[in-house]
Amino acid sequence: MLFIYWLLALIILGTAVLLILIMTKGFKNPVARHEIPENTPFKINEVFIPTVNNKKLYAWWIPVDTNAPTIIFIHGWGRNAQRLMTYLNQFCCQGFNLLAFDARSHGNSEKDGQANMLKFAEDILSVADYVNRETEIKSNDFYLVGLSIGGAASIYAAAHDQRIKKVVTVGAFARPDTVITKELKARHIPGPVIWLLYKIYKIFQNLDAEAIAPVHHIASAKAKFLLIHGEEDLVVPADEGKKLKEAAGTKAELWLIPGKGHSDCHLETGFWERLLIFFQTDETKK
Repeated sequence: MLFIYWLLALIILGTAVLLILIMTKGFKNPVARHEIPENTPFKINEVFIPTVNNKKLYAWWIPVDTNAPTIIFIHGWGRNAQRLMTYLNQFCCQGFNLLAFDARSHGNSEKDGQANMLKFAEDILSVADYVNRETEIKSNDFYLVGLSIGGAASIYAAAHDQRIKKVVTVGAFARPDTVITKELKARHIPGPVIWLLYKIYKIFQNLDAEAIAPVHHIASAKAKFLLIHGEEDLVVPADEGKKLKEAAGTKAELWLIPGKGHSDCHLETGFWERLLIFFQTDETKK
């Protein structure tokens, strides 16, 4: 009888280890180091920003006007600041201070275990603190542009920091477990195993995917939101954008773009003009 108990214990332990490996290895983000692009139309200052646990974020800082708001750009999963060059090129001459950074365990930033949405959000607030503390910028207003998980993290950050006044998301999810479950099912992981995986992950990673879901936080944010989503997004379904809009109410507008997917919304005609109008509109005069 004792042998059976030990056997069951080993099976349970082995299953737990296997599930943790699925999450930590199967969903480990790629790390792509990068350099400053040549011949940019603006000067990029390389800076290193401390995080909440004293890791270092690598960032591109482009100050323009000490009295202007700062736009913080946040890349998606497995990307880095270089993914945001298109955005920096579009906003470099529009009067805003600009900052793009590599999230922890991405690009040139320091590694810090497994990346997740909460760490992305913490990094956003670390960047805002840096601008307030270490630069000559007088404005305390921050605008965010977040792609995919960077957009989801931007919503969470805005709900926890009133310095963030406006947020643009592109392909953000409402709930992280929705996207993860979709990926696990695509790998033919059965439902009961997925359920167990979340329970184990919550214990070992000390992270509750349900609790941090942006859909539960967006309503408490003081910021205004422009939620952009490609109707043909196969990574984060467009329904995720609809759920965020429903939860946010009048503080958010949802722009569903026909024929666009997860990474090409910026190619839509009028995309940059709409973002610029959103950021330049003075809410106090409405």
